[in-house]
Amino acid sequence: MVRDAITNDILQWASLGDLATAVTYPAPAAASTTVTVTVRAFARYAEILGLEKTTLKLAEPATVGEAVKLLRNSVPNGHLLPERPLVAVNLEHVLVEMPLSEGDELALLPPLAGG
Repeated sequence: MVRDAITNDILQWASLGDLATAVTYPAPAAASTTVTVTVRAFARYAEILGLEKTTLKLAEPATVGEAVKLLRNSVPNGHLLPERPLVAVNLEHVLVEMPLSEGDELALLPPLAGG
């Protein structure tokens, strides 16, 4: 099946109780390579997005901010995510300017309160 290179539709839902989907970022015509990253949403962010795990394919060079923007624009209720959420890449807190590499895991971490 041939997919349009500029699609940003949700491609598939995974099973086994883990809500998941794959999304393709619209790659610019000049881009020749992509980077695939896994995104995990926790607590309130998982509730907002209706998924706990997704796979994103972005044109290189890609940043955390571009991945967040893609989620905000292509996943149902994504617009409810903050533009600059607290994030971690491969278990380390990072800024949205952080570049992403093939196979990275991006975690969306909602604010926590405790006492």
